[in-house]
Amino acid sequence: MAQVQLSTPLQFLRGIGAARAKLMAGRGLQTVADLLFYMPLRYEDRSSQKRIRELAPGEMATVMARVTSLHSKSLRKGSRLTEVVFHDESGGSLVGKWFHGAWVADVLRPGMLVSLYGKVELESYSRSLCMLHPDYELLDAGAEADLEDLGGQGLHTGRIVPVYSSIGKISSRMLRGLLHGLLEQVEPMTDALPSAVSEPLRLKPFWQALRETHFPEPGAAVRDLNRFRTDAQFRLIFEEFFWLECGLVLKRRRARREPGIAFELNHRVREQIKRMLPFSPTGAQKRVLKQIAEDMCEPSPMLRMLQGDVGSGKTLVAAEAAIIAMENGYQAAVLAPTEILAQQHELYFRRLLQPLGYEVLLLTGSNGSREKTIKKRAVEHGLARLVVGTHALLQEDVAFQKLGLVIIDEQHRFGVMQRFELMRKGVSPDVLVMTATPIPRTLALTIYGDLEVSVIDELPAGRKPIETRHIPESHIEMAWSLVRREVDAGHQAYVVYPLVEESENAARKAAEQMRQHLQHDVFPDLCVGLLHGRMKPDDKERAMDEFKRGEIHILVATTVVEVGVDVPNATVMVIEHAEGFGLSQLHQLRGRVGRGKAQSYCLLVTARMSPDGEQRIQSMVATNDGFRIAETDLQLRGPGELFGTKQSGLPAFRFGDLLRDHDILEHARSEAMAFVDRFDGKSELHAAHEYLREHWQRRYGLVLVA
Repeated sequence: MAQVQLSTPLQFLRGIGAARAKLMAGRGLQTVADLLFYMPLRYEDRSSQKRIRELAPGEMATVMARVTSLHSKSLRKGSRLTEVVFHDESGGSLVGKWFHGAWVADVLRPGMLVSLYGKVELESYSRSLCMLHPDYELLDAGAEADLEDLGGQGLHTGRIVPVYSSIGKISSRMLRGLLHGLLEQVEPMTDALPSAVSEPLRLKPFWQALRETHFPEPGAAVRDLNRFRTDAQFRLIFEEFFWLECGLVLKRRRARREPGIAFELNHRVREQIKRMLPFSPTGAQKRVLKQIAEDMCEPSPMLRMLQGDVGSGKTLVAAEAAIIAMENGYQAAVLAPTEILAQQHELYFRRLLQPLGYEVLLLTGSNGSREKTIKKRAVEHGLARLVVGTHALLQEDVAFQKLGLVIIDEQHRFGVMQRFELMRKGVSPDVLVMTATPIPRTLALTIYGDLEVSVIDELPAGRKPIETRHIPESHIEMAWSLVRREVDAGHQAYVVYPLVEESENAARKAAEQMRQHLQHDVFPDLCVGLLHGRMKPDDKERAMDEFKRGEIHILVATTVVEVGVDVPNATVMVIEHAEGFGLSQLHQLRGRVGRGKAQSYCLLVTARMSPDGEQRIQSMVATNDGFRIAETDLQLRGPGELFGTKQSGLPAFRFGDLLRDHDILEHARSEAMAFVDRFDGKSELHAAHEYLREHWQRRYGLVLVA
């Protein structure tokens, strides 16, 4: 009978205890199952053993040798150095050194046979070979052991060894020992993956795959192990992605089967859309609107994501969708992540929709209590047909008379539950989520797998690609010279500052100082304006209106201009300290220019740059393609940091990696879709439903909401 169960808390395991269990809990490891699913970071081939006389400085090597002598000596500041001398049958000598290693003298004794693994170094003063803090394994304490017979018996040397990310003071060596013991004690897990999926693919049994992933069989290809492409690793990664995609497919199916609003696309709707359009839409906009309109006419709720690069005209498409809802007697809600973006949306929608008789209302956290009360009543009684707001829209006391369409902008800044909270304010409303942050297909399939995807991949006619240049801070005069040239030609410019040390206040001060410097020292004959997040809403709106009217020639701002600002006459974007921005943010900022027919420029001014910073700047100079930018950003920062796991609802994977394993994700998705289609209404799909109901939230951190 197994000594421990998968559900056993780690603190009750021998060798862990309460203190170490607390460290492990910080990594999400609380039970035996959690620890068993803690994957190696990489693998080292320690199976090829060398004699000491064959060693060369600089190489990683495994050596079997006997302890000849050991001694400890005190160093400065009270620390101790333990040195152990080893010899083998080649006659060679090797010194193992452990700083703060007084404990080594309690473990090793003269005559012991030890397997060592570490980096070989040459001591400068003695010219002898040594290893600093080598991994070691006691093979035999006796003096008569046969060296050849003992090869390959070790756990930490003499084999392909898994290397784990340390957890505080819990080393990779300790984790290796814990996992090896658990795999011997725990009763093997049964396969959850349907045989209809695993058998045609000839996948290894789950438990066998888990064992071989932690402790590979002799002869396994280390290159494949470190690429995470062995049969065992594929099995674990595939199953994790399969259940994720299976859940997303079932979520989408369930949503499609729920009763929704079948909007009518009649003559009056079409005429209102034509009256609203300020210009002829692009082919991509027409294609996307057709997809959205067809969805809205279906008797089930629309769940669609609208992707488009900066300046591609997503908001215009959203306004067209809102007209379909409003002409059918429903209200539309637009949720924006920041107040300034909500204000920009309200101005844009009001300019388009109020001439057609639709009342547009803005609801944000900065509204006074009396103003909020009046606005909430207007929403509740249906007087406001389109409501734009921030998180204030999600408050319980905000009620709609007849909500039919939910539009969420910059979706990646909201969690899945926030989308659900707004949807609950209507009876199965249609949902359109928008993002100007291009999302690589792999991530889109994972984060938004329950949504259909529409892409606007065409910019309005007449726009020219933005020319992006890198300017070192020492040559800032080049930037001001270009700004002067463009302003003299009748155009305008932005100068943007990043958040300094994550402080909006520090960025505000830097922007204020730069505004004064530009106004008094560089462009005394021009009007230099200021815009930052700490300004009152009225002051922000006044600054933007003056800039739009051309009264302000140069607008100095923080990143509040990142989204939602549309001034076609602005042709220059100077980004100070550009090395401090993420790639996607740089691309968003660049999208504030290039909105007219004149050639536009983005000038990236940098000081000192890290290698990653240099790669970001080079990527910006090389391309205007938002999807290529997003792919590079994903590689540099990783999905968790790029999207913010908690905010976006990005799953926490145990085995898979979205960057490394995108091909397996695609494979798992196609298999999940085929499985659901094949076994619809059958016992196999019912069993899959039950498994997902039990494991979905715990395994992926996702919520089963429509």
